[in-house]
Amino acid sequence: MTKNKFKVVGLFSGCGGLDLGFKQAGYEIIWANDILKDACDTYKLNIGDHIVNEDITKIDLDLIPNADIIIGGPPCQGFSGIGKRDPNDNRSTLVYSYLNVVNKVRPKIFLFENVTGIKSSKASDGSKVIDNLIKAFEDIGYYINIYTLNAADYGVPQKRKRVFIIGNRIGVDISAPSQSHFENEEGKPKWITSFEAISDLASPTENGETGYHHNPNNTYQALMRKNAKKTTLHIIPYSSPTDKEIICHVKPGGNYMDIPDSVSTKRIMYFKSTGGRTTTYGRLDPDKPNYTLNTHFNRPNIGCNIHFKENRMITIREGLRFQSFPDDFHLISKTQRNYYVQVGNAVPPLLANAWAEHLKIYLGKI
Repeated sequence: MTKNKFKVVGLFSGCGGLDLGFKQAGYEIIWANDILKDACDTYKLNIGDHIVNEDITKIDLDLIPNADIIIGGPPCQGFSGIGKRDPNDNRSTLVYSYLNVVNKVRPKIFLFENVTGIKSSKASDGSKVIDNLIKAFEDIGYYINIYTLNAADYGVPQKRKRVFIIGNRIGVDISAPSQSHFENEEGKPKWITSFEAISDLASPTENGETGYHHNPNNTYQALMRKNAKKTTLHIIPYSSPTDKEIICHVKPGGNYMDIPDSVSTKRIMYFKSTGGRTTTYGRLDPDKPNYTLNTHFNRPNIGCNIHFKENRMITIREGLRFQSFPDDFHLISKTQRNYYVQVGNAVPPLLANAWAEHLKIYLGKI
């Protein structure tokens, strides 16, 4: 095995954000899986044709090759704070499909990613899902460490918190990767702002292909444009006449509270009366990272998805930028919806890369 060519199996890979980060760090991805065909087609175009488009519960585990590390994030909707956290949601049980693969392949290390809601989610008997999961991993011989990381701390222009469960077979404590960017620390790299993330992109076009306003004016833009001469998927999402009117009233960094009662919908008036929901009808603050990007970032009523300057929703390409996908990463989808699903569900490649580089220390010893 050549130096640093650790072998990786990816589970629930989606369009490949986690896998891409490991590939960029020099790992060899030898097998991957996802149930969404569009995501698998995107993965094949950008990462490799080793991905299998099938329900993980229907795959013969004997067909999955041996690997040094297993990575992946089972579907999180069963645990998401946005969802109902239904203990009977079949998607919640997919975390145990991940465990079954780990038990069969017996990697040196596994990296399990999920939303923070998994820490408080309950099983049907009232027990905590995460406690049950940790015990199940320990029962098959893995020592566990758990971390909650913010993607903004690793150079991603997005305040996206996720839980990482790391298991290894020799009982060592595996630390989290060292933070590279900071919100307010003198003399240290700052969080990447929304302006820094997307301000070099030219105006959206009808077919989504466009160039750039100017040369990269920060390291993040240079990194995203490293192998690209132009961008794709930079099309203005459709907004209804009502949404267009609403968008005009929201100031940078603002939300539904900026919208006058005279143009507010019943939903917005309800939000005003009950409070909370900071990001609802949110407009990007150019001086801060974006909030968590979800799978509905073409809509103003779920998340902070309004461009900081222009009166429009962010484009798919801008969503990819906020997730730290490079500009030469292209998406394949037969439906408009699945473009947003692929982007919103992905692990930011820069955060994945931080884990990949960090875990080399331990993989070389185990």
